[in-house]
Amino acid sequence: MQTDSAGAAVHAAMQRINRTWLEGWPDDLLPLLHPDIILVFPGFGGRAQGREAIVAGFADFCGNATVNEYTEADHQVDVIGETAVVSFTYEMVYARAGERSRASGRDLWVFARHNGEWLAIWRTMVDLAESPA
Repeated sequence: MQTDSAGAAVHAAMQRINRTWLEGWPDDLLPLLHPDIILVFPGFGGRAQGREAIVAGFADFCGNATVNEYTEADHQVDVIGETAVVSFTYEMVYARAGERSRASGRDLWVFARHNGEWLAIWRTMVDLAESPA
């Protein structure tokens, strides 16, 4: 992970995003996301655009699933000018509709500095694997 102040600020922004949805407060994501953020679905099988749509997806997950375990590793932060790329591996066990699932993969986010703040502008998940837990 990049250790300079910009890299640390981007890493902190990413941690705020994850802490917010993991604690069940998806509406608190709004100020952390650029209004025009794009989420590309795993496998590039579609997309959602706009922070309201992205927050709605997090709200749906938070309202219908319970996260039992969540870990992250291999954090990488690369900053060039006003743009940053953050990626990390994750593993999660969650329950939804009475079934427990295990999900793992690499989360990939792009941030841009906007009015002095690092805002998420693009996201996808790669190497996604899901199985019953």
